[in-house]
Amino acid sequence: MDNVWYALGLTLFAGLATGAGSAIAFFAKRTNYRFLSVSTGFSAGVMLYVSFMEILPKGFDALAAAWGEKWGHWINTGSFFGGMALIGLIDTLIPAAKNPHETHSEEETAPLHDASAAWPAFDRLARPPGAGMHDHRIDRSRLVRMGLFTALAIAIHNFPEGLATFLAALHDPHLGAAIAVAVALHNIPEGISVSVPIYYATGDRRKAFAYSFLSGMAEPVGAGVAYLALRLFLGGEGGVIPSQVMGLMFGGVAGIMVYISLDELLPTSKAYGKGHDSLLGLVSGMMVMALSLLLMK
Repeated sequence: MDNVWYALGLTLFAGLATGAGSAIAFFAKRTNYRFLSVSTGFSAGVMLYVSFMEILPKGFDALAAAWGEKWGHWINTGSFFGGMALIGLIDTLIPAAKNPHETHSEEETAPLHDASAAWPAFDRLARPPGAGMHDHRIDRSRLVRMGLFTALAIAIHNFPEGLATFLAALHDPHLGAAIAVAVALHNIPEGISVSVPIYYATGDRRKAFAYSFLSGMAEPVGAGVAYLALRLFLGGEGGVIPSQVMGLMFGGVAGIMVYISLDELLPTSKAYGKGHDSLLGLVSGMMVMALSLLLMK
């Protein structure tokens, strides 16, 4: 039971980073875009390395023990792509215009932390759809809806991310801690993405922070709901989750993390950074994760 509380604590930590991103947007004198670029690239490096080098092999071991080596490989591969399909479906159901990973310019975020700063000239800042920046040339009621949809999009994304952190921590506390840090770094820009439209619509910092904070709380909630469902419907004697079920979940979690890295983190890192900042973060994340895994053996 101690492991369960530890795993939930890690998902809570990762979810709180969304609120931290909102706080950074409000209180930092200027947004450090290079830090965001390197940190999101670092997060992608951790997720990619740990997915292929640690989580997928653990999933295969559990599945091979239950169904043999041949079927273990097939089922592990199927669960990996099943995880990718799940998070891909979530992305498809969320309109691109509400994508929580679009970039806000420094001019857009300036009034959040400096009340005397002039509001941006949105007509000049806004770009055509798909150009990587939110369009705020709309009335306040629609701006509120944009912020709420962004918060909802992040909350939905955070459910599988919370599950990934939780399951990894449940099986291996050290691995769970590494994934929680990677997810937390990934959540910081999301906090900014929720805060900006809600603040411009309401002029209320507290409300913008509250919505950002609540969207991050979907992470521990998602982990808790998933764990209870697994125990109730798939748990064996005493509610213990069978090893083959954990193997299936590990394959799915690896797929989810790879998809998030390639579809969200690396494009976000490139958008915020310059030169090789994104690659620097990616390789650094892989190296840190590799070293930590070697030291744990």
